[in-house]
Amino acid sequence: GGCCDLQSRMVSGSFTFFGIILLCTCSASPPNFVLIFADDLGFGDLGCYGHPSSRTPNLDRLAAEGLRFTDFYSTCPVCSPSRASLLTGRYQTRSGIYPGVFYPGSIGGLPLNETTIAEVLKSLGYATAIIGKWHLGVGHNGMFLPTKQGFDHFLGIPYSHDMVSVFPVCAT
Repeated sequence: GGCCDLQSRMVSGSFTFFGIILLCTCSASPPNFVLIFADDLGFGDLGCYGHPSSRTPNLDRLAAEGLRFTDFYSTCPVCSPSRASLLTGRYQTRSGIYPGVFYPGSIGGLPLNETTIAEVLKSLGYATAIIGKWHLGVGHNGMFLPTKQGFDHFLGIPYSHDMVSVFPVCAT
């Protein structure tokens, strides 16, 4: 049915998730997993995907003991649209997250009517968390933050590592 197709599309299009980490736990037999998405990381940049000189022993071990995706393609070379695509399993243009990224002055975000992988996993009994950079909008009173998009917990930053001018408390 439609739900299974959506779940299949969303799960099949998921691996490289570093700046954001999605931790999922469940109470019964479904497996726990971590989804890693990294900005500016190419498919062949890790040892587990054949890079001759990259030393990524921890990621290599995770790949050897787990599942590696070999047919996931980024739909956009820019952060916000590619994150939206990964989390929804849809082309980013369908959710309006195109062509650029969200900034502190942006008023939009990932539309709340988009179904995220976190929402699908929660319906299957998983607990979900996202750690790292969200970069899919904040909105008025945080209406577009991950905890409004199916994630139980969010530990991270809403935009990027360059937020010192917005949050001067972080300045060194």
